[in-house]
Amino acid sequence: MGVVAASGGGGNSPTEVTAFGLDERPRNVTCVAPARPGTTSTLALARAFPNLSFSLPVAMMQAPGAANHWYVVEKTGTVRRFAADDAANASSLVVDLTDRVDAGPNEAGLLGMAFHPEFGANGYVYLSYTGQAGGLRSYVSRFTSADGGASLDPDSEVVILSIDQPYGNHNGGHIAFGPDGYLYLGLGDGGSGGDPDGNGQNTHTLLGAMLRIDIDVSAEDWAAGMRYYIPPDNPFAASTGCGNGGGCPEIYAWGFRNPWRWSFDRDTGELWLGDVGQNQWEEVDRVERGGNYGWNIREGAHCYDAGSCASAGLIEPVAEYDHSVGRSITGGYVYRGGAIAALHGTYLYADFSSGRIWGLAQGGQGLGLPRQLLDTSHSIAAFAEANDGELYLLDYGPGHVHRLVQDAGGGIDDFPRQLSETGCVDPATPSQPAPGMIPYAINAPFWSDGADKERFLALPDGAHVGVANDGDWSFPIGTVLMKHFRLGGELVETRLFVRHDDGDWAGYSYEWNDAQTDAVLVEGGRAKDINGQTWTYPSADECLQCHTAAAGRSLGLETAQLNTDFTYPSTGRSANQLATLQHIGIFDESGAGLANPDTVPMLAAPFGAGDREQRARAYLHSNCAQCHRPTGGTASSMDLRYATTLAATNTCDVFPEGLDLGINLARLIAPGEPGRSLLAARTARRDGYAMPPLGSHLVDDLGVALIEEWIQELTTCP
Repeated sequence: MGVVAASGGGGNSPTEVTAFGLDERPRNVTCVAPARPGTTSTLALARAFPNLSFSLPVAMMQAPGAANHWYVVEKTGTVRRFAADDAANASSLVVDLTDRVDAGPNEAGLLGMAFHPEFGANGYVYLSYTGQAGGLRSYVSRFTSADGGASLDPDSEVVILSIDQPYGNHNGGHIAFGPDGYLYLGLGDGGSGGDPDGNGQNTHTLLGAMLRIDIDVSAEDWAAGMRYYIPPDNPFAASTGCGNGGGCPEIYAWGFRNPWRWSFDRDTGELWLGDVGQNQWEEVDRVERGGNYGWNIREGAHCYDAGSCASAGLIEPVAEYDHSVGRSITGGYVYRGGAIAALHGTYLYADFSSGRIWGLAQGGQGLGLPRQLLDTSHSIAAFAEANDGELYLLDYGPGHVHRLVQDAGGGIDDFPRQLSETGCVDPATPSQPAPGMIPYAINAPFWSDGADKERFLALPDGAHVGVANDGDWSFPIGTVLMKHFRLGGELVETRLFVRHDDGDWAGYSYEWNDAQTDAVLVEGGRAKDINGQTWTYPSADECLQCHTAAAGRSLGLETAQLNTDFTYPSTGRSANQLATLQHIGIFDESGAGLANPDTVPMLAAPFGAGDREQRARAYLHSNCAQCHRPTGGTASSMDLRYATTLAATNTCDVFPEGLDLGINLARLIAPGEPGRSLLAARTARRDGYAMPPLGSHLVDDLGVALIEEWIQELTTCP
């Protein structure tokens, strides 16, 4: 797919077009990102090993008794090692399994690694991955190191266990040795959505379960082809195999949807697990032998299907949270380090989508209530526990490692509660921007339930914007992006999206009063009825669920979106935005090519008069691609960016990886048949299966019609 020229789809129709809409860059003395709001947290994250980054890291660990090195598991199929020193500036390849690992489906890949407890003597390391030998399968294999862990011989692989995977998501895959010396493996329910095969409650399958096996097989049995024993106290140990008159003997506990990261408390031996939810609830479980944790009868502590909720015998989660604060739990560890005494005995866990980190304390009276410890902008794929008990976390997209540390900070108490106090608007007339704000418009706007929007950006004086090869823009610390929302001409909300001095982004929503004289900060998000229409003021977490790290956080501000004419209110002149912004010097040297807009891409206006495919792809780019792209954090492998060819979007004639919504012969896109196409069906919904999944209460009828008409025109897949 190419990118077509648009004729000012996001700007105003000019009456007089000039070379530049502004003569000079406005001075900005008031609108610079403030410090974060005050917090009572005494914790912080510090970048560890700042000279290193990794490719989609999903696990990190140290070998038993060897604290001098770290090992990082990369989802793409490699394991790397580096010195446990913040000055480390290189990592070495331990093993490359890309020839056998299938990391294509969104949640598949190289997913887990465990050192044998006697690694120093036998050199055994176990890896968990998905491969495509006759269909997608999960494998647990043993590899051998002959050099103390510097490398693993890829030819030494011995498959210990393999399991068919019916879909490309919910693969689980984490492995670890328990304090009992047995190897544990967590598996999801097989994927799709809603557990269509009923695996979570079926003990005759290994899916949707925590498995436990004994891999210390005698030489005689190993020679005879046996690869593991069944621990005698497993719940179905007496069974001769799955479906042979009893449950699968490998099962330790069941009723899980997708156990994404779990760990053993090094002091008590208790097994703690984060189970990713479906539509509403994420849960923390403390796993017991023979326990049934409820999926898909329940999601968290709640009935998944109210018409079928026989909950007798199900074990309650010890903590849960709903999708207003996160959408994909990452299990962590009970803190047993010595650097942060107040955290001792607290179980830490996080959310991949929102970046929040919580703690669940334990004491003499049992478990306390979950407490939010940190609110970050990281896509936390996993925690890691050092041999000394200190905790680290992995930021999936950039591949960075962070260390949990004590912080004597606490933020400030004067974060602006009124829009008029932010410095980004005229304090006497807050509906008007401050002088340092630069207005802009885009070709393909995001659907916001019919609201009209005004957009502005402010940069610290002397700072510049970078332009990547793909046209995305990067902004300096201190940047503020502002957007006014109007319904029926009345201001209802103003959002500020700012890059704080710690380098992370955060969103803040201000609700306008009825008199239209000012707006007040909305803390925690809420919904409001405005003339019969439900309007959502997003929480800070919800902001980051759409403003994904994979998309660079800032949305809309990219070359192809701003390549259009715009009438600048301060001069009354209409000109191309790229040429104007380059003329006034907001770009660094990477933006030199924007001086000639005819040589760079321009996104089509979705409801203009251009080619329908171009317009539909522009609509999907703006409304969907912030999540549906590589490392976007969804359970789908779709890539809906406008520059991605249709063949590479993984949509055309592709079976859905999630629910099919009851559509017969459903595909993500069924050429010529919008009625069979989930891309159209989910765009047309506003329930738990809507896309986008949050923030909107009204269907974009024009957008749905555009997608349906484009699909109707398709005759075949490329």
